[in-house]
Amino acid sequence: MEYVIFAAAMVVLLVIFTMKGFLDDRKGRQLFVKELQNHYGKLPEREYKPEMYEAIAKYYHKHQKDGQIDDITWNDLDMDQIFKIMNHTLSSAGAEYLYYTLRTPKVNKAEFARMEEQIVYFMEHEEERLTLQKLFMELGTMGKYSLYDYLDYLGNLGKRSNRKHHVANLCMLLAVLSCFIIPSYGMLVLIAVVIFNISTYLKDKKDIEPYIISLSYIMRLLQITDKLQKTKIEVIQEEQEKLIGYRKKFNQFTRNSFLVMADTSSNGNPFDVFFIYMKMIFHVDLIKFNQMLASVRNQEEEIDQMLTIVGYIETLISIGAFRASMQTYAIPEFIDENKIEAKQIYHPLITHPVKNDIVTERGVLLTGSNASGKSTFLKTIALNAILAQTIHCVLADKYVAPFFRIYSSMALRDDLTGGDSYYIVEIKALRRVLKAAKEQSDLPVLCFVDEVLRGTNTVERIAASMQILKSLAQDHVMCFAATHDIELTHLLEAYYDNYHFKEEIEDNDVLFSYKLLEGRSTTRNAIKLLGIMGYEETLINEAEKMATTFLTEGNWKVESSDIRKNNNDER
Repeated sequence: MEYVIFAAAMVVLLVIFTMKGFLDDRKGRQLFVKELQNHYGKLPEREYKPEMYEAIAKYYHKHQKDGQIDDITWNDLDMDQIFKIMNHTLSSAGAEYLYYTLRTPKVNKAEFARMEEQIVYFMEHEEERLTLQKLFMELGTMGKYSLYDYLDYLGNLGKRSNRKHHVANLCMLLAVLSCFIIPSYGMLVLIAVVIFNISTYLKDKKDIEPYIISLSYIMRLLQITDKLQKTKIEVIQEEQEKLIGYRKKFNQFTRNSFLVMADTSSNGNPFDVFFIYMKMIFHVDLIKFNQMLASVRNQEEEIDQMLTIVGYIETLISIGAFRASMQTYAIPEFIDENKIEAKQIYHPLITHPVKNDIVTERGVLLTGSNASGKSTFLKTIALNAILAQTIHCVLADKYVAPFFRIYSSMALRDDLTGGDSYYIVEIKALRRVLKAAKEQSDLPVLCFVDEVLRGTNTVERIAASMQILKSLAQDHVMCFAATHDIELTHLLEAYYDNYHFKEEIEDNDVLFSYKLLEGRSTTRNAIKLLGIMGYEETLINEAEKMATTFLTEGNWKVESSDIRKNNNDER
């Protein structure tokens, strides 16, 4: 009777623990859905370690082609930061494809029309969006490595054959039979074969364990594909059908995959212990692993296509969430003529941005003092041009322009590792822009240059800058350039529209409006700013006098006392 009561109690406890696990899982899913609902339309908050960017960029590096945003432009525009505020993805496939999307401008209006329909659908249909996001969460991330890294690593395993495992199993069968034929010797043979099989198993298992994670991610990819098949969402029907087509090629891959994917740890469950020892003796998981490995190697193209489709669908949702998090946004209008029209355009990384308007059919020269807004405006136009051709929205009330090839030369630094000075780095960056301008292409070039040739002396800078900017003033090139050299605004006024930013000095304080104004800058406040920052009045007055003399007479006058001081210093 005691045994019956004990057994009944164990059954009750098992039911309780099972129900608790079920309820906890259900509660966790409900909290996850609620969190998705509450965070939609808000900027994502997550930390990024440096090595994560390498994994996120892997899909892009595997699918590089002409016309993508190059590294210089990407870094100039702080596009890693833009990616971070746009990344609402929950899977590695989604994050990698979003990154690829931001670096791959499109030039097809029909492609954008379909993409726009899908983005709007998921913005307006919360239930379908949440259904997919739960699936993407199941797919999950790969940590600091991309699936493409793991697929590459699979090559390190070389050719693997199941022959030795089949031979081991044959020896096991013969050993068992020998126990019936010659029991005394047969048992010794059986023990020897078991020990041999276990020892060889442990060695092979150790070799393949690091690679099981890649097969596990592929399994999850196939599983959410199966679940996607059950969710009838018309707007992505084409993508779903393609996924199903690729999925059919992996039936052999998934059959008995539990042998490899099952957790090899044991919690003391007798069945688990028995299962582990059966695998060690008969190598069934090693045999299945080799079969799965061969399947992956034969179907890498299909895996890539499935990751592309899943990543694309999640990117659509992420773009919609980004739009919802912005103050305002507009759908770009693409035209054939070489013209940019932007109204109330702004930069998403600025908390309280000052919005600006511009209409131009040729290049633009920007002048103004430091910190007045020139560089930010260049980045604003460049960034929105990229967003228009990648995620099909701009942070503005209106944006009209053709499709462009986009380049920049802005936030450059000395190349300490390569031994190049700032000037060398700069002329290399400009050379690639000039090369793009000379290439035969159906797409015009849109380029951005901040302080042309700032790394050299004034005379040569103005002479060379004038010729470089003049060479970029072509029918199929639109160049936005910022400069402190007012001389360039006169030398190039036949080729460029002049705009400027202005600041006001009031009560020993500098006030910037950050509003774009037509025409060249006519104010000189750099020396006055020295006074505001506490420099001596004598220094300020002498500097003002020298600047005024140069502007009126065209040469620098040096006081005789300064000449005597220089001579004394030389002696």
